[in-house]
Amino acid sequence: MKSKFAAAAAIAALASSAALAVPGTVKTATETKTGDVKWNRVSKEYAVTVKKGGASMTFTYALADVVDLDVQKPANYDALVAAVERGRGAGAVLDLAGIVQGYKMLKWDKPAARWLVEAHLQANDPQKAFEAAQAIVAEEKSYAYVGDFAPAYWKVLLKLGKHQQLENCLKKAAASGDRASSANALVMRGDVIIANGGDKAETYRKALVDGYLRVALMCKDAPCAAARAVALEKCAFCFDKMGWAARAEEMRAEATRVAPSAK
Repeated sequence: MKSKFAAAAAIAALASSAALAVPGTVKTATETKTGDVKWNRVSKEYAVTVKKGGASMTFTYALADVVDLDVQKPANYDALVAAVERGRGAGAVLDLAGIVQGYKMLKWDKPAARWLVEAHLQANDPQKAFEAAQAIVAEEKSYAYVGDFAPAYWKVLLKLGKHQQLENCLKKAAASGDRASSANALVMRGDVIIANGGDKAETYRKALVDGYLRVALMCKDAPCAAARAVALEKCAFCFDKMGWAARAEEMRAEATRVAPSAK
């Protein structure tokens, strides 16, 4: 997947401390301004240029004063996410990296980073995936154990054999009180068991009991829908490996039913 957007975004990010100008709205405790929004990396301020008739005015707001920020989604964002979801992330790396850099502090940088990490993994480059993930975690430590970003980060840690770091993240996820994060942590525990246990029935049984089945059977509330859909697919995989074909099909059917609500 190629586009002119990635190159333009990357160049803009490198050439200007303010990066891209994106249509959006900045809200403070006392006022709301809608226009072209820029983030200035040096002054740590948002600038909003409001055009009216043939004139324009620019208003600046310190990061600490901004209570809400909404900017227009990158035009190719959904297509890039779809490519990664289809397993074609290798072709989306450049464009996603462009969004991460160009939209720094403009809402879409961290969501794009999550998919960039997945894309690097699909391109068989776990070290690049780790670098992309660490850049986000360095800015916001909670991303290592809660939210949509965390499971992608955990995949990288598992792939690179960073077991203690991964275990620390999973413990924090379980203790966070966030239902979705706890469910995702259980799914990853199953993945760790399989990665370390070898291709044998006991490994798959343990992954089911200690990880996947707990999510499939006990995490049926809405916040856990995405994690449960993944867990059900992994349950099916384990049952197939154990020779329980009928049970595997039951799990796949339930995963298909759950998947739409997980979006």
